[in-house]
Amino acid sequence: MITRERYQLRLKKALGRNPVVALLGPRQCGKTTLARQLMAAHDPQYFDLEDPVVAQTMENPMTVLQSLRGLVVIDEAQRQPSLFPVLRVLADREGQPATFLLLGSASPELSRQASESLAGRIEIIELRGFDLGELPVGVQDTLWLRGGFPRAFLANNNEDSVAWRKNFIRTFLERDLAALGFGLSPALMGRFWIMLSHYHGQLWNGSEMASSLGVAPNTARAYLDALEQTFMIRRLLPWHANLGKRLVKTPKIYFRDSGIFHALCGIHSASDLFTHPKLGASWEGFACEEVLQALQPDQAWFYAVHSGSELDLLMEVKGRRIGVECKRADAPRITRSMRIAMNDTALDECWIVYPGTRGYSLDSHIRVRPISDFRM
Repeated sequence: MITRERYQLRLKKALGRNPVVALLGPRQCGKTTLARQLMAAHDPQYFDLEDPVVAQTMENPMTVLQSLRGLVVIDEAQRQPSLFPVLRVLADREGQPATFLLLGSASPELSRQASESLAGRIEIIELRGFDLGELPVGVQDTLWLRGGFPRAFLANNNEDSVAWRKNFIRTFLERDLAALGFGLSPALMGRFWIMLSHYHGQLWNGSEMASSLGVAPNTARAYLDALEQTFMIRRLLPWHANLGKRLVKTPKIYFRDSGIFHALCGIHSASDLFTHPKLGASWEGFACEEVLQALQPDQAWFYAVHSGSELDLLMEVKGRRIGVECKRADAPRITRSMRIAMNDTALDECWIVYPGTRGYSLDSHIRVRPISDFRM
């Protein structure tokens, strides 16, 4: 059993300072399991709104919830919009006799209700699949190949892992998107998702995607928004400053889970991965996600100019500006592009993240760091 102690600690702190906490993340990333681990230390009241009987009972949420004390856990909270105004009233009671933990996948309704009805009363914690910091040493390549979704990572073999991921993709398209309030065509979204895998680690080109898909540019943007809101992709924005250079102003697209990306690309094994033309992009996306998860930066962008200089990540971390290049190489070296980027962005430090095991300095401000350094 992987207990996910770091998230448990974050949840306990959040519940100690807020009347309502929302634990959000993609389907099947372990939200309910994490909540059950936390509930073992309490005497909680648990409501699963995917259960038809519970959902019917919760049609009158004030009647059900107002007398409860202690920790109250509500799973799939986005299914009951009438719940949120009631939670606002309950959260404002003197003495806060109950605290509420909401579990859910992101949806337009959940985001709107949380920002409107519960503004100032709710803390949101985002949960993803497993990361290096939660797993034993030596499983880095397995995590990269299979991704972090618990059942995909913990499968008995690669065949079972691929089967689970394919079924997840099918269910996500045919059921989850509609359940979350996205009125999108499953067939078109499936085609869009596969086409988007070719843009992993690259600049978003909405006009090209729309033309290839045979839809309007606004429709392509709506599909991209849906995948971003459901934690399937990361839209990394470019860094801007008045440098007198032609900065790239288009966002980059990354799949947040490497296993889902590999399933959409037809990558089923390590041998498939190491011979695939997307090998470098796959490593870049995996490494970027691990760095972002470990450091939790205040802000993150990428940096690029049309003349060619770029950084995969540019982050503000505790007042320091740090640049990151993700390189799948045995012995990365300083490039002219890094030098230019360091000067343009006034970096305090630049890291080259690679899959090796030894860290070393290349310059006073440039350091090679193995990805295992980010087991935090």
